[in-house]
Amino acid sequence: MLDPHTTDLYAEVARAKALFDKLADYGSDMSPQPRLAERWESSADLLTWRVPLRQAVFHDGKPLRADDVLSSYARILRPDSTRRAKASLSVIDLANSRAIDDRTVEFRLKRPYAEFPNALATLGAYIVPEGAQNFDHPIGSGPFRFTSFEPGRSFLATRNPDYWEGAAHLDELEILVSNDESARVNALLGDQADYAHDLTATTARSHEEAGQIQIHRLPLSNFHALAMKVDRPPFDRREVRQAFFHLIDREELVRSVLQGSGEVANDLFGKNYQYYNGALPQRRQDLNQARTLLRQAGAENLTVELLTSEASPGLREAALAIADQAKQAGVTVKVTLGNKDTYWSDIAEQGSVVSYRSGAMPIESHISQRLLSGSTTNNTKWQRREFDELYHQAQATSDERARTELYMEMQRELFEEGGFLWWGVSDWIVASANRVGGIDDRAPANTLDWARFDKVWMG
Repeated sequence: MLDPHTTDLYAEVARAKALFDKLADYGSDMSPQPRLAERWESSADLLTWRVPLRQAVFHDGKPLRADDVLSSYARILRPDSTRRAKASLSVIDLANSRAIDDRTVEFRLKRPYAEFPNALATLGAYIVPEGAQNFDHPIGSGPFRFTSFEPGRSFLATRNPDYWEGAAHLDELEILVSNDESARVNALLGDQADYAHDLTATTARSHEEAGQIQIHRLPLSNFHALAMKVDRPPFDRREVRQAFFHLIDREELVRSVLQGSGEVANDLFGKNYQYYNGALPQRRQDLNQARTLLRQAGAENLTVELLTSEASPGLREAALAIADQAKQAGVTVKVTLGNKDTYWSDIAEQGSVVSYRSGAMPIESHISQRLLSGSTTNNTKWQRREFDELYHQAQATSDERARTELYMEMQRELFEEGGFLWWGVSDWIVASANRVGGIDDRAPANTLDWARFDKVWMG
């Protein structure tokens, strides 16, 4: 899959950012950084945003124009689209947005949006040439040019000497796909690869001291959760969701699943990010309270199926550990293993509770993409008109202190009765050959400087 507007898996994102650019991307501190946009400026009412573009060219030599930007967003926002960036970009009133000139876009919004640059940085919001529909031989403006692609196997690209930010150090980039962690590490150890993404803490420790490869710990950027679907039994009962909040032993999960390479979370996404509500009391396992809540819900001796997968390290291990913990409150959790190749799309509709994890993004983006009634990746089916209104009120508020309080209120509601049970946050661990330089150890996955293969070199 080389259509950059349908990116979801990390391999797909890495391929997309090699070939394409966005107007903005998330920095390592989660703030939006200009990319194809030189900058942005808003009107006082936060309804109009003017974005001058950089002097960049596509791989076929054609210059980047404002019409390419508007066409790309129109493709994402088509009525039949389920593209991931649609939820964030749907605030744009495309009919009344326009190209001021070839290098200036004026976006008119449907409602005030104080954090509109986050939408420009959202996953999948790549700029493609006007009218592009077929991506068998994709043309972007990114640091590498397409050479070949074998789905499920390999992707090959060559350096783009005309890249607006300067040509890559590497002549060629090949991205191989493997869902097997041991296969990724063995490829690295056997000099068949120079970089391996997404390792467990156990694997990292076993190789760290040997010195054969470099271990990179991207700081506290991997969030671990259960996603309980609030629109179906038994999690349509608030008391059942609250019972699950109380039956989880987060400390034990961090010790056993994350191997101590992380810390407990508190059922809210984005620990320590801007707007995070750190004032709420840290939840700890309380089996008596869990049993009481289940009694109130008429759900004593509850049996649930927990859908998990080996699509990412730790998902299955966490599910089995949670099943053991749930027994102590009289809950039977039957762990079912899903298809690791299709798991992340399957859980959009399947199951009542599923294993979940997320890379880094601003809290605003997490809410807009996953927790609004119109969010396209709303895996907990959380749809509350009053919650949507709080979010829109926050975005209409230019005063940051007032906006912060609205975020605190939204998080208090999610803490009490939301569908996400965020139990831990850990480093994202990748590895590289000793001859590889230029990997940014401060960049969480999904951010600008993660998988920046145009910035690495071979020593």
